[in-house]
Amino acid sequence: MAIGPRLDLRQSQSLVMTPQLQQAIRLLALSNLEIESFIAEELEKNPLLDTGSDEASDRNAAEADEVTDTGEEPATVDRLVTEGDGARDAPLDMDLNNENLHQDSASDRALDGGLGLDHGSGGGGGEEVDYDSFAGEDISLHDHLLAQAGQHLSGTDLVIAAQIVEQIEETGYFPGSTLEIANRLGTPLQDVERVLAVIQTFDPSGVGARTLAECIAIQAKEADRYDPAMALLIDNLDHVAKGNRSALKRICDVDDEDLSDMLRELRGYDPKPGCKFAQGSRIDAVVPDIFIGRRGQGWAIELNSATLPRLLVNRTYYAELAEGAQDRKSKTWLSECLASANWLMKALDQRARTIVKVATEIVQQQDGFFRHGVAHLKPLTLRTVADAIGMHESTVSRVTSNKYLSCDRGLFELKYFFTSGVQSSDGGDAVSAEAVKSHIRALVAAEDPAKILSDDQIVDMLRAKGFDIARRTVAKYREAAGIGSSVQRRRQKAIGNRAA
Repeated sequence: MAIGPRLDLRQSQSLVMTPQLQQAIRLLALSNLEIESFIAEELEKNPLLDTGSDEASDRNAAEADEVTDTGEEPATVDRLVTEGDGARDAPLDMDLNNENLHQDSASDRALDGGLGLDHGSGGGGGEEVDYDSFAGEDISLHDHLLAQAGQHLSGTDLVIAAQIVEQIEETGYFPGSTLEIANRLGTPLQDVERVLAVIQTFDPSGVGARTLAECIAIQAKEADRYDPAMALLIDNLDHVAKGNRSALKRICDVDDEDLSDMLRELRGYDPKPGCKFAQGSRIDAVVPDIFIGRRGQGWAIELNSATLPRLLVNRTYYAELAEGAQDRKSKTWLSECLASANWLMKALDQRARTIVKVATEIVQQQDGFFRHGVAHLKPLTLRTVADAIGMHESTVSRVTSNKYLSCDRGLFELKYFFTSGVQSSDGGDAVSAEAVKSHIRALVAAEDPAKILSDDQIVDMLRAKGFDIARRTVAKYREAAGIGSSVQRRRQKAIGNRAA
């Protein structure tokens, strides 16, 4: 065989995703709030995109009326889930350069009061007062401690205090080494220890501690409750965690009544005193992306229009720019802006319809949950939903990521409804693992403190309810639900009853 360069011609097939299709896929995985941020960036880049003004709102309302008159439904509202799904969706990778899309965002076409759901709206007559905006600026734990150090220390001690405070964690603990600080500053170790002892007297009580026991001891001393018995109790927190009362009574040399009083005091101390000063400690509420409401014998599904941005293509501005004298480069740029704006409108509308379609199928599959509660939650997989609505499994996965559903039973992530199954003992339909966990919680909550249920007893009771489940599975579900073993629950309830 000859060795040398040669040319080969090969034919192959490959799937190429257009940039528009890639963008549409990314939009599916974003929540409504993330979509709002994405739209804000697009508004800065594309001058033909515009938010809804009063004039645009009037035109949007007129277009929504026309859609309603022709019988076509808006993308944000679905029919009762007992009925069939709507029309087919157009492909996302079509060429929209010559398309004249006069539609606005899905939120603009939602009919006011269409579902009668009590979830609030951005178009109300007045706005609620945000009382959090009146709160003062949060001060960090480090600033709070440095302010106190400036009042009680000076000179070299203040420099040492700054080094110690810098290493204090948000929880209030000091994980650093006093010897390392002494070597770095060239000061005696006893001076660093003395300054640390001063910092441990600062507010909040317990700050600057190196261990949990030291943190609790500092708070007990400030409360003037640090007697020898309490000191021994704090030194044996491992027995407290295990609920070993007999060992604690022997170590502390106290009776049941005194031990109960000491344990009650111990629960009143803060194990993480610095957390109240943690920056960003205010937790933002989760905003639902979808609302589920009853309508007759079925359910109505609606996107949360309050979080969807109002967006339209400003064709008046496009006409003004197109009429002026322009070079070829400017005309090309303007055409690209129009095509990008048209595509974004189409992609947002497609996203809204896809989310509603997936949510509708989830409600159909989990009808028992919405009517009767978590005990009737069925096993469900992404493939089951994907096959039912004629979409790919990866599309359903993106749609259900980072999105929440609000219904009469509370707020749930869409991923919550996809659970593994446990086979029924009578050969019937399988039940969801979440339903089994719910039954385990109910059995443990109703157990007699004098007769704590073992895992074997829970297995027998579940089998009596029709759940074919092994003991190791019960233990796994119990631990996943944060429920201790029978020994731990017996000790905890004994401590709780005596402390009460």
